[in-house]
Amino acid sequence: MTLVAGVDSSTQSCKIVIRDADTGRVVRTGRAGHPTGTEVDPEAWWVALHEAVVDAGGLSDVAAISIGGQQHGMVVLDAGGAVIRPALLWNDTRSAPAAVDLIAEVGAAELAARTGTVPVASITSTKLRWLRDAEPENAARVAAVALPHDWLSWRIRGFGPVAGAGASAGAAADAGLAELFTDRSDASGTGYFNPTTGEWDRELLVTALGHGATEAEVVLPTVLAPSESRPVVTPSDLFPAGLIVGAGAGDNAGAALGLDARAGDVVISLGTSGTVFAVTETSNHDASGTVAGFADASGVFLPLVATLNAARVLDSIAGLLGVTHDELGTLALTAEPGSAGAVLQPWFEGERTPNKPDATATLFGLTLASTTRPNLARAAIEGMLCGLAEGLDAIRAGGTEAQRLLLVGGAAQNPAVSAIAAQVFDVPVVVPEPGEYVASGAARQAAWALTGERPGWPVEFGAELPSDNRPVIRDQYRARR
Repeated sequence: MTLVAGVDSSTQSCKIVIRDADTGRVVRTGRAGHPTGTEVDPEAWWVALHEAVVDAGGLSDVAAISIGGQQHGMVVLDAGGAVIRPALLWNDTRSAPAAVDLIAEVGAAELAARTGTVPVASITSTKLRWLRDAEPENAARVAAVALPHDWLSWRIRGFGPVAGAGASAGAAADAGLAELFTDRSDASGTGYFNPTTGEWDRELLVTALGHGATEAEVVLPTVLAPSESRPVVTPSDLFPAGLIVGAGAGDNAGAALGLDARAGDVVISLGTSGTVFAVTETSNHDASGTVAGFADASGVFLPLVATLNAARVLDSIAGLLGVTHDELGTLALTAEPGSAGAVLQPWFEGERTPNKPDATATLFGLTLASTTRPNLARAAIEGMLCGLAEGLDAIRAGGTEAQRLLLVGGAAQNPAVSAIAAQVFDVPVVVPEPGEYVASGAARQAAWALTGERPGWPVEFGAELPSDNRPVIRDQYRARR
């Protein structure tokens, strides 16, 4: 039996899934936590990866590994390969003014045409611009820019900082900066990559960082195809000789691959953030900035809409009502669709779609009659889903057809969430069995790199709900929107 491993290095934790390369059967798993916060020393991800590998029983019998990681995080390295400052994560909004500056200088339509994306605070280019403006000495030291999954893949292969290295070309060579690699999906979330041509846009990198017109100035990772890989160069106790490292992927693209999503499937993920994305054959260029025209992990495209507020909305209201998530769902199902007019606009942590980083949540429509525990519980679920339904509208407006919705993430397992989703959305809702789909997508990619063929592993589904559309829910939300 040949084994492959997939890793999900997410905002909150590192998960690893080890699978049979032929059947996709899960053989063993491991997990470790990540620190909280919107900026993190990448070394914490490296430590967590080690802990997760040990928790999974090691990799001595594994032939290939691939890393799925949180998108957009800014990992800046000096000429010796050392991390210059803690990585700014996707959910760090301090770069919101930098996004405004980049749009003003280049133009929204031009940015969408060249990168598929109009930058917001989450995009890597805005974080580099923030670094240029807020920490110019650090910006001047940048010799390479990587994303979380790129940096972990590089470290697995045996590369890393060179002790005492100076800012010379020789130091960069010793550190192995040229060995950094990424994939189209994660590169497409930087704001300086063209997913249609598959090329870095160095002019936009310079606009963001202030330098980097050539590889000699700033190294950008080599972009690998979905089936490509690189070997471990310097073996270690955990990452043995002979282990190959797949191209990896951004987290959403990894999830799409893990779900084996195809044309007609729209994935709605309810995690820390909420995302709506679909696999399409054509690229997206939305000058409004609502839809990000990302690439996927299979060689095509992944138009995506993201919200900052998803499962944490339910956390907040469950805490307010003093109930568990299951009890919140039970309460919600005792209320009528539309929550008797109560509408929660759930922008608790600002919002990415629409782009309102300083927004706060608002509860509308409260009367003596509507202010009940069941209505508040239901309004929380409806508000979370209505924000994502607006994302689906935007993706459809770009020409994507939705034949079914795949509802994933921890919150999707609550029967009330899936039942209300069938009332909010006007297409059938399918809930895959719980699983680590980002890690599973990375494992599929590892198997693809090993065999040269995309695995056809089956995906198991739980609830399948036909559309039970109740227009009152979205009509009320739009009226308050």
